[in-house]
Amino acid sequence: MFVQQQYVTVDRFLEMVEQPQYQDRVLELVEGAIVEMSKPTRIHGVVTMRLALKIANFVEERKLGEVTVGDTGFVLKRHAHERDTVRGLDIAFVNSDRLPSPPDNTWYEIGPDLAVEVISPNNKTADTHLKVTQLLNAGTRLIWVVYPENRSVVTHTANRAKTLYEDDTLSGGDVLPGFELRVGDIFPS
Repeated sequence: MFVQQQYVTVDRFLEMVEQPQYQDRVLELVEGAIVEMSKPTRIHGVVTMRLALKIANFVEERKLGEVTVGDTGFVLKRHAHERDTVRGLDIAFVNSDRLPSPPDNTWYEIGPDLAVEVISPNNKTADTHLKVTQLLNAGTRLIWVVYPENRSVVTHTANRAKTLYEDDTLSGGDVLPGFELRVGDIFPS
């Protein structure tokens, strides 16, 4: 007997994650299905913090917008045949021109201008690819996928993907004009 799967909406997902049994879990809503993410590793935390500090300092000094960390939720798709998507991002930047004001207890209803994902050993390539595609479809202009194991970063825009290694320079492009960082400086020695 075939049983049709029930998909969860953004609103129902928000209600669910507020319940005590979900408080210590990292969850995303991927095309209507709830997916539990694993807890980040030590290297993931160190790399995320090093990069987040650089981005946040750059953004704060120039009053460019908001930087978030810690899997802040972004609604990337809502009411698309009841297959909503809410993704958590390791680091994100939203330009002040696009910010809802003031910050509240909901998720962003837009794709960020910059999304950063730091890959852990248990991240699946297919899910990372899907997340990049969903972010681009939601209007994210620049995505950095950081690979601590091989000390590289893959940058994604609507037009291309490019792999950068330790001696290459990571650029904010037109999303964060003037932001530059040697890729090797993201990783601990």
